[in-house]
Amino acid sequence: MKKSTYIIPLVFALAVSCSSDLETKKKEAEELKTEIQDLKSELVALEEEIRKEDPAYGKVAVNKTLITTLDISPRYFEHKIEVRGAVESRTNVTVSPEIPGKIERVNVKAGQNVKKGQVLFTLDSEIIENNIAELETSLELATILANKQENLWKKNIGTEIQYLQAKNNRESLERKLATVKSQLDQTRVIAPFSGSVDAMEAKVGEMAQPGMPLVRIVNPDDVHISSDVSERFIGKFKKADKVDVYFPSQDRKMISQVSSVGQVINSQNRTFEMEVFLPRLDFPVKPNQVVVLNLRDYQNEQAIVVPTQLIQKDNKGSFVFEIVKEENNLVAKKVYVETGVTYNNETEIKSGLKANQRLANKGFRELSEGVIVNIKESKSAK
Repeated sequence: MKKSTYIIPLVFALAVSCSSDLETKKKEAEELKTEIQDLKSELVALEEEIRKEDPAYGKVAVNKTLITTLDISPRYFEHKIEVRGAVESRTNVTVSPEIPGKIERVNVKAGQNVKKGQVLFTLDSEIIENNIAELETSLELATILANKQENLWKKNIGTEIQYLQAKNNRESLERKLATVKSQLDQTRVIAPFSGSVDAMEAKVGEMAQPGMPLVRIVNPDDVHISSDVSERFIGKFKKADKVDVYFPSQDRKMISQVSSVGQVINSQNRTFEMEVFLPRLDFPVKPNQVVVLNLRDYQNEQAIVVPTQLIQKDNKGSFVFEIVKEENNLVAKKVYVETGVTYNNETEIKSGLKANQRLANKGFRELSEGVIVNIKESKSAK
């Protein structure tokens, strides 16, 4: 009972002491706040006096992003497509005999130049020559008989039927002789045009048949480029359009023009044929050689064009950063644009930009809306 009697007064004393310390601390805090407020007021007044003599005092240096810029102006812009083509020759044919027969003589060899009408090879003509000799003999007799019968008919001797039969027999033999002589001409296989013998398959003693390719003749001076173009480019090209031509095998380039545009779509591959003129070149080309064509399918004389890499995207669409002046600073602002055709790392802007606007170029990836910039240099988008 005595212990509890002493403990109660002690707890009460401690509570009173703690309450007194808390009040003291609150009072000290209030005094410090008042003192700080007075010091702030004095600091503001002092800084005002300093700025009157030194305006730059207290200003924080702005960390500006270093960039280059691009000045926009309308200019010519074009888009080209690349298609594969091949060198072709209209005078690139295989020659075969018109009648069957054994090859008797070959007059040319591969690589040899020939002229139109020159005999390439001949077939055995012995049987045909014998037929000609036989028909000539029969025709000689038929002619004599027909002449005699005609004289008798004029003298009213004999019948008209006899005269007509003799005459018909003579004319029939004349036609047969002409046919056999034409067959004799066909034993001489000739060059249909001047050119070079690209391949010679004819061999002496070999049997030749109509349609059997025995000689290939090519005229390298009569060549053009043929290409199949997708039907989605219908109406994009016309005769005389300029074409950039590249020969990968020789690593040579030239500029030519379209010589014809096909009017029919191939149902198998949905393409139409285009021919490109191929002038005489100072390097050799061969039929079926691969060629790469660059064809212009779009152009705009007054286009707003920017480097494709400058165009960025967010949830609102495509945009570029324009550099504008705000007060005494240059800042980056988003400009949303509608893009058009892209070619050769450049993109046409259909709307959103106009002439004389200045865009962020190098360093554009470091920018965000409202960032203050420092321009190192600028150039015009021409």
